[in-house]
Amino acid sequence: MRVALFLTCVNDTLYPDTGRAVVRLLTRLGVEVDFPMGQTCCGQAHYNTGYRHEAEPLAVRFAEVFRGYEAIVTPSGSCGAMVRELYPRLGERARAEGRGDTLAATLAPVVPKTYELTEFLVDVVGVTDVGAYYPHTVTYHPTCHGLRSLGLGDRPRRLLEAVRGLELVELPGAEECCGFGGTFAVKNPDVSAAMGADKVRHAVSTGAEVLCAADNSCLMHLGGTMARLRTGLRPVHIAEILASTEGEARG
Repeated sequence: MRVALFLTCVNDTLYPDTGRAVVRLLTRLGVEVDFPMGQTCCGQAHYNTGYRHEAEPLAVRFAEVFRGYEAIVTPSGSCGAMVRELYPRLGERARAEGRGDTLAATLAPVVPKTYELTEFLVDVVGVTDVGAYYPHTVTYHPTCHGLRSLGLGDRPRRLLEAVRGLELVELPGAEECCGFGGTFAVKNPDVSAAMGADKVRHAVSTGAEVLCAADNSCLMHLGGTMARLRTGLRPVHIAEILASTEGEARG
């Protein structure tokens, strides 16, 4: 199977190791991975801040760059939700404004074949045991877009539970928002910081070494809080855990 990696702006700029981990993981599972160099922002930041029309050219570019692939895989629940949930809305709004069906028709082909990493592994590749080894105690934070927009459910947990050496401990208040929310953190910094501190306190209470999530934007927010509070807890994207092997751990 030939798929495209949609890395996203945050990962490309700040967390390239997550993208490398996705490639290692999928290649190990026999999936051919391309990285289309023409990819840019999906338009999520623009759309969520109220600049819907400015998001449209970015959505069109996404559709043009990724159209030829069997599947589009992203290690980001929020960007995956932008394509799956909000691209159809862009088309609907354009139609309602009397601009015809062109935008909807352009975006439609990429919507159903865009997958967040964990749902691609479980639903498309058909695996939960990816051959990973990660000898650490981990607690998992289900991020809002993955939980509520994409409906990832227990897929990330099932993948983590199959990792050899990993002890998964329950996160109290797991389904509560961490407070990042993209521009929410900028517009409401005090509320955002308080929500982040609550989430970190819950994570610390588990005794885990690692706080895991499927979205680096939320991990960036929580990682900053953990660093300021000097918790010793490490934020790690689920892709990096699933890509780890026993040979790498010994090395």
